[in-house]
Amino acid sequence: MKERHTVLRVITKLLTPYILLFGLYVQFHGDYGPGGGFQAGVIVAAAFILYGLVFGPREAQRVARPDFLRFLAAFGVILFAGVGVVTMLRGGAFLDYGMLDAHDPVHGQHLGILLIEGGVGLTVASVMTLIYYAFATFGKRTT
Repeated sequence: MKERHTVLRVITKLLTPYILLFGLYVQFHGDYGPGGGFQAGVIVAAAFILYGLVFGPREAQRVARPDFLRFLAAFGVILFAGVGVVTMLRGGAFLDYGMLDAHDPVHGQHLGILLIEGGVGLTVASVMTLIYYAFATFGKRTT
């Protein structure tokens, strides 16, 4: 069977790693400028959604399995909440990042923001991709 849209498939395979790399840049640049977990999560999800639109949702699900995405979504929420609980256990308020490092509160601030944004990024990317899967496979039999 001859594959259709050869140019679109090749361009998608070429662009997907760069989209993911840009998502990581936005994720880790969120400390110093515009961006952060939500924006990065949407960009990463856009890479998987583009892949699914071009190659089909079944092929996308082989690349990013729904079970693994559900795990990542839950892990992101646990990471976010876990940072808040740890700061409370150390005597601070919920998400008082300065409590993460008793010797250097500025380091604690950076660590807390990195962890929180990481949790948000994981959750947003996973949930957005799962929403795409739900709509793309609605009414179709899963195997």
